[in-house]
Amino acid sequence: MTRRRTEDILDFFASRRSVRAFSPGPISDEDIELIVRAAALAPTARNIQPWEFVIIRDRKRLQALAELVSPNGAFMSGAAAGLVVFCKDTKYYLEDGSAAITQALLCSAALGLGACWIAGDKKDYADRVRAFCKAAADHKLIGLIALGLAAEAPKPGKRDIKTMVHHETF
Repeated sequence: MTRRRTEDILDFFASRRSVRAFSPGPISDEDIELIVRAAALAPTARNIQPWEFVIIRDRKRLQALAELVSPNGAFMSGAAAGLVVFCKDTKYYLEDGSAAITQALLCSAALGLGACWIAGDKKDYADRVRAFCKAAADHKLIGLIALGLAAEAPKPGKRDIKTMVHHETF
């Protein structure tokens, strides 16, 4: 594997942002497949790979899903697609599913798409989303990702690394 330039890597991570406003337009099937493949390559405890992915592209279903996760996820109605991530209820389902979502977000950014993670597991709508997607009862909702062509370029500030790094002890 070729080592990448440090500046390129950090610039890429610094440029990834949560996008909640989308321009009209579709996402290609190839891009959706690549995003899901990237998510499925995430690290997983004991290689269990407990994840399942539901892709929502139908406008009416996206609107209904946005209503289920409102008010925080209402913006999903403007997305080109929604990716709903479930995991089998294993010991490390939340860690495994979160890693998959992170990789999907990074892949989306690499493709030049806007994306935003919408919380799942601890939210009161988790069971309603599971029913909406017809997921099995032994699957936990990890989260949803709104995907689309970005209509905004948010630039929230980030903490200086010197304020959060501690050597040897806190």
